[in-house]
Amino acid sequence: MNIFAAATGIGSWPGTAPREAAEVVVGELHTLTHLVELPARGIGADMIGRAGALLVDIGIDTTPRGYRTVNGRSSVTRRAVSLLGEDIDALEEAWEKAGLAGSGRTVKVQAPGPITLAAQLELSSGHRAITDAGALRDLAESLAEGVAAHRAEVARRLDTTVVVQFDEPSLPAALDGRLTGVTSLTPVHPVDEPVAVSLLDACVAGADVMLHSCAAGLPWKLLQRSSIHAVSIDVSTLSAADLDGVGEFLESGRTVMLGVVPSTAPDSRPSAEEVAKSVVAVTDRLGYPRAVLRERIGVTPACGLAGATQEWARAAIELAQKAADGLADDPEAI
Repeated sequence: MNIFAAATGIGSWPGTAPREAAEVVVGELHTLTHLVELPARGIGADMIGRAGALLVDIGIDTTPRGYRTVNGRSSVTRRAVSLLGEDIDALEEAWEKAGLAGSGRTVKVQAPGPITLAAQLELSSGHRAITDAGALRDLAESLAEGVAAHRAEVARRLDTTVVVQFDEPSLPAALDGRLTGVTSLTPVHPVDEPVAVSLLDACVAGADVMLHSCAAGLPWKLLQRSSIHAVSIDVSTLSAADLDGVGEFLESGRTVMLGVVPSTAPDSRPSAEEVAKSVVAVTDRLGYPRAVLRERIGVTPACGLAGATQEWARAAIELAQKAADGLADDPEAI
């Protein structure tokens, strides 16, 4: 079975209670459960702050603009480690309560991708890390090592297979040279595509890895050359050119996870059948047979759920799961 041809959440979740969130995610997602992120807890709990718990031999601290790298373990790094530990403990507790140890159900963990991380982290000099080739490489290596250890810990504690999602919302802008420096006098030059591919591949490192981005204009040809196994996207950002890229990526035997469930509550709640039809609409436009829905298509919310209500967050992943189940059971009936 293709691990990523499933339903899952993107990662972020509303509120500040990891145990409640873990219970919902474990209960609703039976194909690809994920470790939740709760950015409402503040420093060290958002996407970039979470990296403070994952980087090896690189610490982080806060600046007026966000985060910067530091030597040693700052209070921000310690807080990030503590929060991640709470999240893993909560998932393990919910997992055991559900009797899932050794069940074979796969779990997903998330981390910022190397390019987005370097785009958002400042160096001690005040410049973005992405402007320094050596810093960019060091961050990617540290991230890859830390995520591998994180994945191994979760796999050991849950006695199951763990896959990785790297969040890369800054990737298109980094490649196009659209990132701004901390001042107008410190431009951020475009990242060369071969460099981007090598950084992403370094983070794959033998794991099953998905790249997620809600940004428009994903570099499909670059992703095609990478070792990434799956790509997760917000379908509302897709252009005609993107559809060609999606088709080629699927043609290579890899998986695309389609973000079709609204990330905040819509005026009218869609049915699972309506969600499934929105998935089919994409693959039908590509001219693929319905069987591809079982083999290489996943279903997710459009983006993270941190901005949703608790009620909608639960409903969103429930809808994604029911739609994915329907597509797996009888794709021709949608």
